[in-house]
Amino acid sequence: MTDNNKKKNDDRWLPVAFYFRVDVGNEQIPFKEVSGLNVEMETEAVGEGGLNSYQHQLPKQIKHGNLMLKRAQLPVKSDFIKWIKSIMENDLLPPIETKDLNISLLDNTGNPIYTWLCGKAYPVKWDIDSLDSEKNSVLVETLEFAYSYLKRH
Repeated sequence: MTDNNKKKNDDRWLPVAFYFRVDVGNEQIPFKEVSGLNVEMETEAVGEGGLNSYQHQLPKQIKHGNLMLKRAQLPVKSDFIKWIKSIMENDLLPPIETKDLNISLLDNTGNPIYTWLCGKAYPVKWDIDSLDSEKNSVLVETLEFAYSYLKRH
């Protein structure tokens, strides 16, 4: 296969959504699901003077939802969990330390195709699935983060 044919085939290759990595600082954290990577521009409707059938849609600001990360509840004492506990269990006594969260979609060799940077993130919710004696499933925790900006590389 020539280099030109290989390049054409690579351009048609579509990434899969199940092969991704989450990095917090120097730590890679395993998750089963990531959601909330969205950006939306708010607009404001402004009427045209003298024309009731016409409006301008003017850009207002960029907004995004919270980042949601799901994984099996693990009894690991990582720096990541210590950081979350320091924010969620200390009555906001120390100032909140924000961190950058990087979510990378990986190719078949484990190299990033896309990386989303959720800048200045901090946890706002830590949810544990219900405990149910009739279920036979892995206990899942959901971590929700607010963040200041989203950049895609």
